Amino acid sequence: MQTIKNDYFTADINEHGAQLTHLINRSESFDYIWNNDLWPKHAPILFPAIGRSNDDAYLVAGQKYEMPQHGFAGDADFEVVDKTTDQVSLLLVANEATKAYYPFVFKLRVTFSLSETGLAVHFNVKNDGVEDLSYSLGYHPAFNVPINGEGAFDDYRLAIQPVNHQLETYEIVKKPNPYRSGNIEVLPNYANGVVKLDHQMFEKGLLIIKSTGIKSVKLYSETDTSHSVTVDVSDFEHVTLWTKEGANAPFLCIEPFNGLPDVYGDLVELGEKEGNHHTSAGLTSSYSVKVDLK
Repeated sequence: MQTIKNDYFTADINEHGAQLTHLINRSESFDYIWNNDLWPKHAPILFPAIGRSNDDAYLVAGQKYEMPQHGFAGDADFEVVDKTTDQVSLLLVANEATKAYYPFVFKLRVTFSLSETGLAVHFNVKNDGVEDLSYSLGYHPAFNVPINGEGAFDDYRLAIQPVNHQLETYEIVKKPNPYRSGNIEVLPNYANGVVKLDHQMFEKGLLIIKSTGIKSVKLYSETDTSHSVTVDVSDFEHVTLWTKEGANAPFLCIEPFNGLPDVYGDLVELGEKEGNHHTSAGLTSSYSVKVDLK
């Protein structure tokens, strides 16, 4: 476990999956990040896949490769390559285990850095191969709701910027695993830039907001707490909202996605997967998620 800190926050990052496990407000001694066996994860990294692929697999030039839900990075051991008091960088390099799922040469570097306003998570995807690198990248942090135990889940709101008249989501179907159906639905409980949270809105599962140029999502309560969490998602094309369905769980995941689960059906060629990003040979693509905390 790696610990970084400053005068305002402490963060713990597990080398297994480069997963943020705690993000502590030092002045009031509470954790913004979910920790409970009801959902035994905290903030997994999704790479090089997001969600389910048909038959948990995909094709490269017609050859079938298996791919776990959300890829393999979340279950891989990262190497710590740089560390200071308030920053740490971890690296996953392609190896024989990754090539069984994903026959490409890459480096995924993740850097966590604290400031007086919160936490930044920076991702570098480097293509060390000689062909196009096609991949999805997502971040899946789960925040405690209520924050610091103040209020109840239904007291909280999400302010989504910029304000849209209407936001759309991809309909999810369970086969029994969740896939996109190919249809579009309206984001529930949304009006004038604000989502009123309740557990019922998640009864069908995750809500993937269709690309609309969203810049930030703020989790807050108007009446019960002065604390808030604002996630800057401007480097990402989709934002997913999720909590464990049917559990009245006191957490909410705010997930920036560059990539999508498959529409239910046939296997897909990796280079043609909808929503995937592409990095050319020898180049590096960079993405950041900034989490402002109060």
